[in-house]
Amino acid sequence: MCGIAGIIHRGKRVNIGNEMTAMLQSMKHRGPDSSGYAVYGLSSPGQLVMRFKVAEQGDLPRGLEIHHQIKQRRAEVDSRIQSLGGQIIAAEEATEYAFRYRIQYAGDLRRLADHIEDVSGAEILSIGHALELIKDLGDANRVCQQYKLNNFFGTHAIGHVRMATESDVDICSAHPFWAYPFKDIALVHNGQLTNYWGKRRDLERRGHRFMSNCDSELIAVYLADKLNGGYSLEDAMKESVEELDGVFTYLVATSDSLGMAKDVMAAKPMVLYESNDCIALASEEVAIRSIFPDEIETFDPYDGEVRVWRN
Repeated sequence: MCGIAGIIHRGKRVNIGNEMTAMLQSMKHRGPDSSGYAVYGLSSPGQLVMRFKVAEQGDLPRGLEIHHQIKQRRAEVDSRIQSLGGQIIAAEEATEYAFRYRIQYAGDLRRLADHIEDVSGAEILSIGHALELIKDLGDANRVCQQYKLNNFFGTHAIGHVRMATESDVDICSAHPFWAYPFKDIALVHNGQLTNYWGKRRDLERRGHRFMSNCDSELIAVYLADKLNGGYSLEDAMKESVEELDGVFTYLVATSDSLGMAKDVMAAKPMVLYESNDCIALASEEVAIRSIFPDEIETFDPYDGEVRVWRN
């Protein structure tokens, strides 16, 4: 039982970090293990934002040994960016083990990601012009404070609170997932895929990488594969409803869009609010009402439905 949420504002930037925190915290009871955000802010022409980690929160009790390893791993990441012709414009330490870089890089994104993730313990959480993907253990308030998201202004976001059922309680298995290697695409999911292993083996044979054993990551990789084959996002989502087995509802975001897909059984809940200025979705209505205190009308999307909104 996880909780997912999404919101997109048309034509304006708001404190999207605060809004998503309120939505996720209202659903804390659905997932106490981890919280995650994919937030879309102001892009800088010619630059990319990269969020990555070189250790897990649970590694820190190892003391001086892990802190030395973190320093070495980060230095190696810096070296690898530069070896491929990238330039680090700004580097921020979000936590002791997670970092936010603004870089200039004009080369192949898959090559860059693979080269960095070859560093022991390193995982790129996201790369994009507008996307920043943040996830960690604990509830939304804790993650918001830890990563200073209470003053993040942007146009849209998706988020997730997780109750681990079939994979580890760690950052690697937490949502959202980046649709590697595509810029600015992230996904959150509530449900269970029954054809996970078969689909995963197919995608691995096609050269895709997996960083966890979480079935939700499969949807992000699946969409990346479709996009790589020339599909539009909406068409790729429609195909997913036909080809992925199980019960699922997921949200996917791009630099300018928010999409939703439900399986044909529609067993996983989703509540939708839509106005001329804003669209908000969540597993429970309480999440939407946490940011819209006035009386509003909501409704449940249909089974097998795919919808995409643009800002």
